[in-house]
Amino acid sequence: MDATSDCGQFALAVIAFVGSVFSPYYHWAGRKEPENHVAINIALYGPGGRAWAMTERGRNSLTRSRTTLCIGNSRLVYSSGGLEIMFEEIALPWPGQRLLPAKISGRIVVEPEIENDRLHELDPEGHHIWRPVFPRARISVLSDSLPEGGWQGEAYHDFNAGDRPVEADFRGWDWARGRSGGDAALILYDAVLKDGRRRAIGLTQAADGRSSYFSPPPRSPLPTGLWGVRGGIACDPRASPKLLRRLEDTPFYNRALVRTSLSGDPVTMVHETLCCRRLANPLVRLMLPFRMPRRPFG
Repeated sequence: MDATSDCGQFALAVIAFVGSVFSPYYHWAGRKEPENHVAINIALYGPGGRAWAMTERGRNSLTRSRTTLCIGNSRLVYSSGGLEIMFEEIALPWPGQRLLPAKISGRIVVEPEIENDRLHELDPEGHHIWRPVFPRARISVLSDSLPEGGWQGEAYHDFNAGDRPVEADFRGWDWARGRSGGDAALILYDAVLKDGRRRAIGLTQAADGRSSYFSPPPRSPLPTGLWGVRGGIACDPRASPKLLRRLEDTPFYNRALVRTSLSGDPVTMVHETLCCRRLANPLVRLMLPFRMPRRPFG
């Protein structure tokens, strides 16, 4: 799930993992027992700094049902009104902001404006599926870790699952979501399969729930991150995308706010780039425990 505030100053991302696709511990364990490799990633971004937490835990920290997922002291609960997230995690040190790990906690309420129950296959063989659960939603965020205690804005919530590692079937992908001028949700997937073929998906989800595919315009490059990850986004031929704000810059993954043009309309989108070749690099896997500590028994 990702969200941005109405004023554009704040953003967040929340990812709940069962069998974490990014986990080096899960990889080193042979990708067996996904319930023994669970985590909730909380990323808070604001003008005063950021807080980033992702502690992997074992099976004794997992409880789940059709409507609830609990990992450690954090939980996600679905109800008829949407999704509620209560989080209590440990944020990692951050240069210029905190020298030591610090506890962060808060409450997030996501109220859908558009809902979707359709699954989409990301690869031709159907090993990887995706469902944009709430293509467009409203969000309220409360946390003592945020200035003035919280904010409100627009959000997006989706679900991914796969029966193979992403690096087994993809070289990487770019993903983006935003809102059209007509208030429809716009979602882009531009994946490069392991054999080099491209799979570009453009999805429009209207306010009345109807979804339709479209052919995105060609991919235009975005500025390369500090770690050299090369991202791009679909953009009309006579326009150029603009990087508005970089949120994450890692050896294999970038997240940013980007402005692009689709069918002549300017669209501000949350954009992500994943480089599976970098993710599978043994050196990168050795670096990941510094961002993702593991507590198997607590």
